[in-house]
Amino acid sequence: MIRAGSREARRILTVTVLGSGLVFLDGTVVNIALPTIDADLDAGLSGLQWTVDAYLVTLTALLLLGGSLGDRYGRRRLLQIGLVAFTVASVVCGLAPNIHLLVAARAAQGIGGALLVPGSLAIITASFHPDDRAWAVGAWSGMAGVSTAIAPFLGGWLIDAVSWRAVFFINVPLAAAALVLSRGVPESRDDEAPPQLDVAGAVSGSVALGAISFALIESNSGIGSSEIVAAIVGVACSVAFVVVERRSDHPMMPSGIFRSRQFVGANLATVAVYGGLGGATFLVVLQLQLVLGYSALQAGASLLPISVLLLLFSARAGRLSVRTGTRVLMTIGPIVAGAGLFVLALVGPDTAFVPVILGGAIVFAIGMVLTVSPLTATVMAALDDRLAGIASGVNNAASRGAGLIAVAFLPAVVGLHTDLAPDAFTVAYRHAVWICAALCVAGGLISWATIRNSAVTAAPEAGPGSISASGLPE
Repeated sequence: MIRAGSREARRILTVTVLGSGLVFLDGTVVNIALPTIDADLDAGLSGLQWTVDAYLVTLTALLLLGGSLGDRYGRRRLLQIGLVAFTVASVVCGLAPNIHLLVAARAAQGIGGALLVPGSLAIITASFHPDDRAWAVGAWSGMAGVSTAIAPFLGGWLIDAVSWRAVFFINVPLAAAALVLSRGVPESRDDEAPPQLDVAGAVSGSVALGAISFALIESNSGIGSSEIVAAIVGVACSVAFVVVERRSDHPMMPSGIFRSRQFVGANLATVAVYGGLGGATFLVVLQLQLVLGYSALQAGASLLPISVLLLLFSARAGRLSVRTGTRVLMTIGPIVAGAGLFVLALVGPDTAFVPVILGGAIVFAIGMVLTVSPLTATVMAALDDRLAGIASGVNNAASRGAGLIAVAFLPAVVGLHTDLAPDAFTVAYRHAVWICAALCVAGGLISWATIRNSAVTAAPEAGPGSISASGLPE
């Protein structure tokens, strides 16, 4: 088993951070480009929602299958395949001449991402010594969070300096670096995993998410027969997915994993927190550009404090959870994040950067710092090590699925249809972000009710100067 501070530890963290970071980066970087994509490709609100959700549909639906494939055929191998698939799809996104091809390529990106994310975290869990896993997960979580948070700033700079298409081409050198370094990562798999794949579960889950997303997004402009049929198909396939998983001899989501109260509670908290995060991320950058008149770079830079705080303190939060127990941090963190979103909901046409935008971003960042690492460590510690891929896949599916539904559902709930005029958008934005804030608070309450304090194995402090708080070599 690999110990913190070693050369092998630095390599593994670098590869897994780069691999999963691509997925998290593209999960949010596109948000800052949405107004420009709308102007260039005449996408409309529905097209913008699909640009976000096409990616999340395939990513969420196939994460479980990706975890199972890694457990069976090798986690490093699947990570490498995912890197290639994600890169090819990214190039197609950057070259897309219309919104339809862009949406299709975004769906293909999600497929590649579904192979990257569960493999990244499962490699860490399988490779590191038990005493160092909480620290390693904290470092990985911190950089994953930074990838998500820094995306608006990076995207804004690329959009203003080059084009919205550049936000996809930036994936190519990052993926190439990860692919080269991955050759030195040890292979791991679950030798007890059955050779069969749960194709029926993957298909029913994918169709369920796609159909429900279609019904929610397209209902923004009116409910017709197609939306009703899609909703019925989505519900039917959701039921079919549950039945298939319960009856299958080789389910990609074994029902037995939900006997763990710790695992169920952590994933319920994930749904609440990441539902709030996904909805708010989609709306805040639009509000800054459409209503306050910020450029793409200014909108991204406004949220830069989030990335800085996550970079500096996420790994430390992982170590802190060893001393305090994860329950405390997973309760306080989401509530603080919710408070930050309540502040950001106040952003309007005449809002000054200080204190509302900056203050809200800082409070939200503090909450996420306290949440991300303990939440991830709790999920991974709740099941046996050989189920690391499944545990990671379920938790990532929960987080991406929550964001997917939030982006599809919130505009319809708050009355934001096709009208992107500043006044109408501000009213809908405020109500939607209040809902997002309430979801984060609910995540904290769920954690308090369901999480024990003994989830994470004690981890010693990492040696000074070995690996930074970001998880990358000093």
